[in-house]
Amino acid sequence: MLTKTMLSFIFVIGFALVHLSSKYISFMGKSPRSKFLSFAGGVAVSYVFLHLLPDLNHYQEKVEPSLDRGIGKYIEDHIYMIAMLGLALFYGLERMVKKSKKKHNSSSNADDAPASLGVFWIHTASFFVYNAVIGYLLIREEYETKWGMFFFFTALSIHFVANDWGLRKDHKHTYDKYGRVLLTIAILLGWGIGVLTAVHELILSVLVALLAGGIILNVLKEELPEDQESSFLAFCTGLACYSVLMMLV
Repeated sequence: MLTKTMLSFIFVIGFALVHLSSKYISFMGKSPRSKFLSFAGGVAVSYVFLHLLPDLNHYQEKVEPSLDRGIGKYIEDHIYMIAMLGLALFYGLERMVKKSKKKHNSSSNADDAPASLGVFWIHTASFFVYNAVIGYLLIREEYETKWGMFFFFTALSIHFVANDWGLRKDHKHTYDKYGRVLLTIAILLGWGIGVLTAVHELILSVLVALLAGGIILNVLKEELPEDQESSFLAFCTGLACYSVLMMLV
C-alpha cells in the first residue's frame, strides 16, 4: 500500500518530467492554436472553481485572527482580496513582458522577439514561487482520498504544459535553457520543504491565495485574446470532463 509521501513522490517526479519534456511536444506549436491548450484551460478553470477557491474558505479562517486588526478589521474576506492581488500581480508581469517584447522588436509582430533578459528573470522568479507552492501543496494538502491527489496532479500537470508553452513563446530559447530547469527545481524544492516541515499557516494561506489568482490570470490570458484562435469546444470539454471527475471523488 502506497503511503501519502510515497505517492506524492511519484507525482512530484511526474511534475518534473512534464516541465523537462514539454518542449518536445511537437503539436503544441501548431497554428491555429492547439486544441489541447484550450482543453488545458478548461481543466484549470474547473480545478480553481471547484477545488482551489472553495479551499480559500478554510484559509480565510486561518488568516482572519492575524489580519482582522488595524485597517484589516474593516475588510471582510481578506483571503479573496489576496487572491485578487495575485491576479493583478501576474497581470502586471504579463504587461511587463509584452512591453519588453515590443521594445526589443521593431517589426509589427512583437511575438517574434523574446523579452529582455532582465524581464525573463523576474518572470521566472514569480513562476518559481508559483511552482514551489504547488509542490508544497502536493504533500501538505489534505486530500480526502488518494484519488484527490491524483486529480490535483492531473489538473496541474496539464496546466504546466500550457504554462510552459506561454513562457516559451515569451522567452524563446532562454526559457528552454534556464527557465524549465528552474521551474522543475522549484517543484522539487516545494515538495522537499513540505516533507521536512510545515510552513506557518498564515504564510501558506497568503501564498495559496496568490496562487489562485495567478492560475486564473494565466488561464484567461491564454484563452481570451482573439489572436490565440482558442477552441471554445475544447475549453468546455476540459471544463466538463474535469468537473465530472471532481464531483465523483
